[in-house]
Amino acid sequence: MNRFHFFCILFLLLGARPLAADTTYVPGSLTPPPPAREFRGAWIATVANIDWPSKPGLPVAQQKAELVSLLDRAAQLHFNAVLFQVRPVADAFYASPLEPWSEYITGVQGKMPQPFYDPLAFAVFEAHKRGLELHAWFNPFRAAHPQAKSPPAMNHVIRTHPEIVRHYGSQTWLDPGEPESQTRALNAVLDVVKRYDVDGVVFDDYFYPYPEKSWTGGTLEFPDDASWKKYGAASGQTRDNWRRANVNQFVQKVSQSIKAAKPWVRFGISPFGIWRPGVPTGISPKALDAYGKLYADARLWLANGWVDYLAPQLYWPIAQRELSFPVLLQWWRQQNDKNHHVFAALNDAAVGAKFSADEIARQIQIVRAQSGNSGEIHYHLRSVLENSALAAAVRAQYAQPALVPAATWLDATPPEKPKLTVAGEKNSTAIRWENGGGEPAQSWVLQICRGQLWTTEILPAGQTSRTLEISRPDAVSLRAVDRSGNLSPPAVLVPRKYSSAPDIKGGTRLMK
Repeated sequence: MNRFHFFCILFLLLGARPLAADTTYVPGSLTPPPPAREFRGAWIATVANIDWPSKPGLPVAQQKAELVSLLDRAAQLHFNAVLFQVRPVADAFYASPLEPWSEYITGVQGKMPQPFYDPLAFAVFEAHKRGLELHAWFNPFRAAHPQAKSPPAMNHVIRTHPEIVRHYGSQTWLDPGEPESQTRALNAVLDVVKRYDVDGVVFDDYFYPYPEKSWTGGTLEFPDDASWKKYGAASGQTRDNWRRANVNQFVQKVSQSIKAAKPWVRFGISPFGIWRPGVPTGISPKALDAYGKLYADARLWLANGWVDYLAPQLYWPIAQRELSFPVLLQWWRQQNDKNHHVFAALNDAAVGAKFSADEIARQIQIVRAQSGNSGEIHYHLRSVLENSALAAAVRAQYAQPALVPAATWLDATPPEKPKLTVAGEKNSTAIRWENGGGEPAQSWVLQICRGQLWTTEILPAGQTSRTLEISRPDAVSLRAVDRSGNLSPPAVLVPRKYSSAPDIKGGTRLMK
């Protein structure tokens, strides 16, 4: 056998692989840069089919495809949370033992989807698969929508407990002054918290209804004479204070009950953006009085730590001085005695009518300038996705992926360092990892250093490998993230020749 034949046979025995050896990676002493922190939420409104499903009665396969598409787009824009409406009108977007199926799914209240599936379970699974948190959005006291198409189901509260239902202008409401109304709403929240892997529970601004006018032009009074006589008159409070106390009691009880069931599930509320007219100085004295008309003392909820996050609806442009976005945001942040989270709820739905896409981008920049580790909630997801200019503006602001801010008051203990392996080949790098022990990860932060720059990816909990189409990165770092947003120490591997730490400078960029 001549030398040529010998090398041909050897080449075949090696599986036609190049003769260069694979790169060996060993533990390194580098410290990767901290990942960005910002809550980037979007409401998914199901009432009146605003966001999903696009209309009632769609085939189940189409419903699922629509929701997957919404979540795909949200992840592509680097949102990290969706606020999914599960109880619009004392009904359910899930298999509830307490309340009827929502008419916005099948077109008929009380009718389950066929073939059967559980929309909330599906939404949680698909959101987590994409690294998105899912916060279950409840309307605690609204009992019917003015434009409802189907009659109430036989097990709806309007039929089973008409004594706690109040008709107010065009609205149908559960009286917050009736203990049964509060109990029903609380039981619905706890049923979801206990049975579904939600990351949070959120209410919007509907407690007592927004004021409505009579045919003569005067403001209608909420018709709670029955509950006032039974419970309020003997309380020693004014009627307004009693109504506020009803809401305060409910908010506190929901907060405590969620934490008793699952301490890591966050509780948030998105109230009207102005606490009281004329507060702070310079804000219009003619603004809606959420404290006096909706009986919502959101400042108290934040100051007492009953909410893990408050997201005031700052739905006005920056330049509108009497309803100033930056002034109101700063005031709300100053009320945050417990140092929980204050996010800004943004009015994306007004883009094209009252706002430009650039207005939303500048509001995001103001939030960042005023408050590190904060964020925004966009109302609503389709309004972002269906406006190409707005989607581009949001994508530009969210160019780098971000973790949600850590809720260290819930849990400040970081998870264990994950176990990381890296195999460097000629044209690629195979990365694998597993949990380091203890609590399971909620997500992973993978960071790669190459050419003196760090790149960052935030990966869902279910992903445990990544193949890079690059060879020999200068360092690979992986951290686990727990349910409260705490980061583990980094597991860092470097090529063997770098084991004494290469000369890698700072700098970050987006991993493509």
